[in-house]
Amino acid sequence: MIAQRRNYLFVALAAGAVFALGLGLRQAQPLFISAINSSTGMGYATISLAFGIAQLMWGLAQPVAGGIADRYGPRPVMIGGALLVSAATALTPLAHTGLALALLIGVLGATGAGALGPSLLMSAANRWIPEAKRAFASGVINAGGSFGQFTLVPLAQLAIGLAGWQPALVLLGASGLLAVPLVLWLTRGGAAHASHAASPGAASLRQALRAAAGDRSFLLLSAGFFTCGFHVAFIVTHLPGYVALCSLPATVSAWSLAVVGLFNIGGSLWIGLRIQTWRMKMSLVGIYAARAVIILVFFQFAPKTAFSFLVFSAAIGFTYLSTVPPTVGLVAKLHGPKYLATLFGVVMLSHQVGGFLGAWLGGKVFVATGNYDLMWWADIALCLFAAAINLPIREARQPAAAAA
Repeated sequence: MIAQRRNYLFVALAAGAVFALGLGLRQAQPLFISAINSSTGMGYATISLAFGIAQLMWGLAQPVAGGIADRYGPRPVMIGGALLVSAATALTPLAHTGLALALLIGVLGATGAGALGPSLLMSAANRWIPEAKRAFASGVINAGGSFGQFTLVPLAQLAIGLAGWQPALVLLGASGLLAVPLVLWLTRGGAAHASHAASPGAASLRQALRAAAGDRSFLLLSAGFFTCGFHVAFIVTHLPGYVALCSLPATVSAWSLAVVGLFNIGGSLWIGLRIQTWRMKMSLVGIYAARAVIILVFFQFAPKTAFSFLVFSAAIGFTYLSTVPPTVGLVAKLHGPKYLATLFGVVMLSHQVGGFLGAWLGGKVFVATGNYDLMWWADIALCLFAAAINLPIREARQPAAAAA
């Protein structure tokens, strides 16, 4: 029994390490915005558009990759994703036009990272993990993404300082290749818990998608996740710009983003334990409401010092990706685990449509007004909206779970 428990943990840790590489590469890219702008003269709005497209494509890639993986298996999808995001990141220094940057960062890199997204990883890991352990395992996998942000972002900033931004991007891209052996191990052979024959839910992928489209609770969950994507993408993409606007050094940006990742490790593990006994929709309500308070206090009342940025990053980091485990859990509760990769991918698409708007509009608002004030107020309002819209979700236990 102890050996089995260790195996479940090793599977979750391996999936978390893959997520760490995929998410870490994406979260380190905003550090290069200023250097890309200075080197190419593209303009802040054009670069923000490329990053906004990346948010959208990361979301679009996940249901597509999930559908392919549900049919043909996750191994080729995730290996292809690792190769794609690595190559696109390493080739970014060659992008001298807005179109080239949008293609590399916005389309190819984001598509590759989407194939290493949480929907695919959690679905692949669940083949090896019994149902009673999946809530905590999802927290472990989610924490892996945060660990990637905590480690790769400051390392990328260090590489920029030591070697310059162009070699730093090449090194960052090469690090993504480490995901390949992890994916090979994670998707090896058969799994004791791989069969979905007795799982509740639709008999075919088309039926699953049709049922989800007609499910009010699924639509409310997706709408709440849309707003989550908006404010998370705005903060991650434009926090370096806000640090510069406050006349603080670039190292504050790197350490702030790293602290977000560090504290999200604790937040992900904590929520993974809590949702085993708490109602998942109420967990989401609490997380979104807490974000609204954190952003309001930082934006309106806190002095803009390095210490304030780090405290804000720690607070927002604890809630940053902690929405993912209860959202995954609700999708599985509502429609079963059989097509979880695809259905959670659809929810992630909603998240990333919001992410596109958060990243793109952040640049547009800054160019138009010279500050980010409107975006901070929009963040607060959308956090409160997300908290309210999760309340009507009907969180019923699955028949299989109730029988167990």
